[in-house]
Amino acid sequence: MTVPTTISLLPELVAHRGNAHEFPENTLPALRSALELGAKYIEFDVHLSADRVPVVMHDSNLERCAGLDRDALEMTWAQLSTVNVGESDRFSDRYTDICVPSLTQVVGLLAGFPQATAFVELKRASLHKHGQELFVNRVCETLKPVASQVVIISFDLPAIHAVQRNSTYRVGWVLSEYNSLASLKAEATVPQFLFCDHQKLPANGSRLWRGPWHWAIYEVTTAEFAMHLFERGATLIETMEIRSMLRQMRSYKQRIY
Repeated sequence: MTVPTTISLLPELVAHRGNAHEFPENTLPALRSALELGAKYIEFDVHLSADRVPVVMHDSNLERCAGLDRDALEMTWAQLSTVNVGESDRFSDRYTDICVPSLTQVVGLLAGFPQATAFVELKRASLHKHGQELFVNRVCETLKPVASQVVIISFDLPAIHAVQRNSTYRVGWVLSEYNSLASLKAEATVPQFLFCDHQKLPANGSRLWRGPWHWAIYEVTTAEFAMHLFERGATLIETMEIRSMLRQMRSYKQRIY
């Protein structure tokens, strides 16, 4: 997997839940759109269905994306595969034929873009529901066909440790807080990537912790702010507005050359 180097002039962009600005998040159309736009990096979330099938979705409850007040973790893959997740609050009836994708389906999509890297987030609700060992093993097994293109990430540090112990996948830790305790944990864990919400960073503009990792900062919508974060040490910038940000970064690149 190729990652930006510290001598790069610009950060790379990560499509947060795919092209989630123009399509329902974490769906095959959203992920495909981001890749076809030229995103080198995508990020998506994974849960485990009641029958232990890894599925791609952010919320364990289906209310926000599907308008259905049900716990997805209590449903089988056969049931989830027919649930429309068109985010009607955002898109009205524009996407009435988009359903929950399985991780296997996304693996098939990713295989068609061999230069792309996917950050796959293990969600805490499924870790708690199904147990760390089962969830981690099922996801790792499903990702094997594209293992070289994958980084497994999570807010849950024990899950990251489990991935490190039991596999050769690259890992990333998503910080809940940016503080001295988290810094010590990062130094002990040594993930390849650290993710953080820009709102949790110190307001004084200080440089991000140095270490053997690459920083990915989210949720960013302007090239100017992306460059500010780049100067602080972030080599990856995560955004849901991938089309706009790709365009802005191309324009910024033209200005500096």
